[in-house]
Amino acid sequence: MVKMGDVWDRTSEVLGGRGGMLAGIAILTLFVPGVINAAYTSYAPAGGLRSAIVVLLLIAVTIASIWGQLAIIAAATDPATTRPVAQRQATERLLPALGVMLVLGVVLTIVFLPAGVLLAMSGLDFAAMANGTPPASPKAPGPLLAASLYILVAFIALLFVGARLLPLYAVVLRERLGLGAIGRAWRLTRRHTWRLVGAVLLFMVVVMIASWAAQAVAGLVTALVLGGDAAATVRFVGTVAAQAASTALTLVAIVFSGQAYVAFVARDAMLRARAAA
Repeated sequence: MVKMGDVWDRTSEVLGGRGGMLAGIAILTLFVPGVINAAYTSYAPAGGLRSAIVVLLLIAVTIASIWGQLAIIAAATDPATTRPVAQRQATERLLPALGVMLVLGVVLTIVFLPAGVLLAMSGLDFAAMANGTPPASPKAPGPLLAASLYILVAFIALLFVGARLLPLYAVVLRERLGLGAIGRAWRLTRRHTWRLVGAVLLFMVVVMIASWAAQAVAGLVTALVLGGDAAATVRFVGTVAAQAASTALTLVAIVFSGQAYVAFVARDAMLRARAAA
C-alpha cells in the first residue's frame, strides 16, 4: 500500500531540490499564458472578434498548460533530467497528451449535456450569463432543480474518476502511451481511491480559497489606489493575483502526481515480482 504521506514527503524533496527549474517552467507555461488571456479579456472591446480571439487564447492556454505539465513531470520524476531534456520529452509527448485530453473532453461534454438540456428547459438565459449580467429567474424551477441535482451527482462521479486518473500525464510521458494511458492510470491507482479523492478534494478547496483571497485582496488594493473608474484594471490585477496563487499550487499538484506515479509503479512492480515468485 502506497502511503500518501510518503508521496507528500517526496514532493517536498523534489520542490526543495529542483524548485527553481520547475517554477521557471510553471511560470512560462501556466502563469504567463493565463496573464495574457486575462489582459485581453479585461481590456478588449466587446464584439464578435473578441469572442473568437478569446476562444483561440483558451486553446493556446490549454496547449501550453499541458506541455508545461509534461515538462514538469519529466523533471520531477527523474533527478537526472535536465530542463532541455524535459522540454524535449514534453514536446515529443504533447500530441498524444492532447489526444487523450480531447477524448476526455468529449466524454465530459456528453456527461454534462443532460444538465444543459434541463437548464435550457428551465428558461435560464444563457446569453445574459455569457455577457456577465445576472440572468432572470427561470420560468420552470423543476428542470432547474433536476439540473442542479444532476450536476452534483456528476461532480461527485468526476471527482472519483479524476482521482483515479491522477497520474495520467505521467503515464503518457513515461510509458509513451496514448489512449491506453487511461486504463493504465486507472489500474495503477486501484486500492488508493479514497486517499486520492481526499488529496484532490483538498487541493481543489485550497486553490479555490487561495485564488479567491488573492484576487479579492489585489482587487481591493488596486481599487483603493486607482479609484472606481479603473474597473478593467482592478479586474485584471485581481485575475493576475489569482493566477499566481493557482500556478504555485498547481505546480505542487503536478509534482505530487508525478511522485504518486513513481510510487504506484514501484508498488505494481513489487506485486508482479511477488506473483511471479
